[in-house]
Amino acid sequence: MTATTDLVSYEDALASYDPVMGLEVHVELGTKTKMFCGCSTELGAEPNSQACPTCLGMPGALPVVNAIGVESAIKIGLALHCEIAEWCRFARKNYFYPDMPKNFQTSQYDEPIAFNGYLDVQLDDGEIFRVEIERAHMEEDTGKSLHVGGATGRIHGASHSLLDYNRAGIPLIEIVTKPIEGAGERAPEVAKAYVAELRELIKALGVSEARMEQGQMRCDVNLSLRPHGREKFGTRSETKNVNSLRSVERAARFEIQRHAAVLNDGGTIIQETRHFHEDTGSTTSGRVKEEAEDYRYFPEPDLVPVAPSREWVEELRAGLPEQPLARRNRLREEWGVNAHDMQSMLNAGAIDLIVATIAAGADAASARKWWMGELARAANESGVALDSLAITPEQVARVAALVAEGSLNDKLARQVIDGVVKGEGTPDEVVEKRGLKVVSDEGALTAAVDEAIAGNPGVADKIRGGKVAAVGALVGAVMKATRGQADAARVKELILEKLGVEG
Repeated sequence: MTATTDLVSYEDALASYDPVMGLEVHVELGTKTKMFCGCSTELGAEPNSQACPTCLGMPGALPVVNAIGVESAIKIGLALHCEIAEWCRFARKNYFYPDMPKNFQTSQYDEPIAFNGYLDVQLDDGEIFRVEIERAHMEEDTGKSLHVGGATGRIHGASHSLLDYNRAGIPLIEIVTKPIEGAGERAPEVAKAYVAELRELIKALGVSEARMEQGQMRCDVNLSLRPHGREKFGTRSETKNVNSLRSVERAARFEIQRHAAVLNDGGTIIQETRHFHEDTGSTTSGRVKEEAEDYRYFPEPDLVPVAPSREWVEELRAGLPEQPLARRNRLREEWGVNAHDMQSMLNAGAIDLIVATIAAGADAASARKWWMGELARAANESGVALDSLAITPEQVARVAALVAEGSLNDKLARQVIDGVVKGEGTPDEVVEKRGLKVVSDEGALTAAVDEAIAGNPGVADKIRGGKVAAVGALVGAVMKATRGQADAARVKELILEKLGVEG
């Protein structure tokens, strides 16, 4: 059950306090095997079918570092303008939790593989805000607990818990920002924009699909408030495992209002973890937050240090893709769109789909039109991501081509897209099965025009009298008679010709 919490208004909170944020993002790497063993990382397997003595922490089982995991960590660090360590080690982070079979997590502590970087993010109005990066380090994921019998899916009130260790040992990169100051009232927007930009960067690198809804990327939102004019940071809270861009923004905003309410009443902020609730946009208390010393970090004795050669690092640097922000600015110029439209495409996850559709032969305007219009609507109605729809960029390009050549009009094209998404076949197969081609037979069109004129003599007289705008009514009648399959522009031409009126 979600507890109610006293809040002050957002404006009142910002009138007295400066928010300071720290964002910790965990990225699940797309490697085929786990970070320290050869178990598969494929999703959807039977519980505990992808576990071995190493990831279960059995005595005598020794870990081996996943080379692709290290390479991915270096790529992420380089893309974030970080320094790459010449020598670093793994450490044991000791704590007990049922879904962590070793009773410690293999991570990195004071010697991360990447450190001291930054990421520039663009806000909705085009302003660029630089987020400083403290570190990016390698670690492994824990298993998964399923609490059964309670109302909330959490351990409180559950009758029993089930454990699945398939996820234990999956490679993670944790990216930690330095304290984010100076954002003021835009702090929640900065948090959302940072996670969005980081997601685009991770996807561009090809190291993870970064699907937040599937837990492949999740964000911990650390937030504190300090009175205006004070330098010392306030006590922070850490809202854990926030898994959507909108929720990152909402969690930051809620915590600003909650902290302010507590401080205004003379209370003390507790350093704790908190849970975010999607239904209410609120957070509730989790557990008191440990300090680093509580984890009793010490160097992992079973793993050798990682010392990437400078030649390898520079080779990886040379192969980095274009930065997503620079790419969007380039595409914005090529496509002739404004910053707001480009932001909408980014938020919808449509940019790569549009690029691929253009590569398949469509013009930029048509590609944008279909992905941001009909297909975005279909995705919203189905509650799925745009790239999860059962239609490919090549198929969208084919629909655009059929419209361009006059075989389809927009109304028919929407029906073709609907058929493809519903699994009825390729665009051409849907056209054939549903009988959706534009009526181009001049004889049939002429007959339909004659019938519309005869059936609407008053409208015809108005057009003859100079009120050409009235032709829309006759065009509508013809379109209705042809089930929307006529070329509306040609229909208008024929009507005006028949009535002896210049268009």
